[in-house]
Amino acid sequence: MNRRPLAALAAVVALFAAGCSSKAKDDPLLRLSADESLTEGKRLLEAEKFGRARPYFQHAFEVEPNSKTGREALLLVAETLFLEGGNTNLIQAEAKYRDYQNRFPTSDRAAYVQFQIAESLAQRVERPDRDQATTRKAVEAYQDLLRLFPTSEHSEKAQTALRRVRDQLAEHEYQVADFYLRFRLPAATASRLENVLEVYPEYAGRDKVLYRLAVAYRELERADDAQATFSRLRTEFPESPWIAEIPAENR
Repeated sequence: MNRRPLAALAAVVALFAAGCSSKAKDDPLLRLSADESLTEGKRLLEAEKFGRARPYFQHAFEVEPNSKTGREALLLVAETLFLEGGNTNLIQAEAKYRDYQNRFPTSDRAAYVQFQIAESLAQRVERPDRDQATTRKAVEAYQDLLRLFPTSEHSEKAQTALRRVRDQLAEHEYQVADFYLRFRLPAATASRLENVLEVYPEYAGRDKVLYRLAVAYRELERADDAQATFSRLRTEFPESPWIAEIPAENR
């Protein structure tokens, strides 16, 4: 067998690897200590140059992954992704926050990290007429924060955000029920809307839920339930525009 071509190829590969190694050593970033890299990353972060700051934080973490500097750097990698925004960056931000959470579960930043996980999810929720898998994960993340860190400084903001994402889920359920009603499926409509009233008592659109539920009861020939639900609508939401839609025989 002629080994010369193989030997020549091996030499080329070796030269290429040596060149890459030389270039890597010439990278100014790699000559920085963890503290120096963290400082430069913070300077760029302050200037809102998130993409440029990120390699410095990543380098600081890789140099000293278990030091105070390394822990801070890993968290700041997540922060640059979160602040830069966009679905791709937010997915990566969530992953980095979870990485931090898994590595340093007893950190004094644990409550903040859990809040940021929830925020990374909440900023990626789809419209109410789309799949709500991410919204449900956001609900769980906020609930975890409130359960694990009930006295956290982030609790109040988490409660407000939790109401908002739960409203999103309730609106999704309402739109599904409305679809059923339009396609003459009153039983499925009533079941879905009864669930909304039970599971989402704080939902801002409860007046329209009551109206649609009463209409579904009418179509099911449940006259007493329809009348009671229309009456509830008038009592609980006297200023609702849906009251004007109540049929004359139910007023």
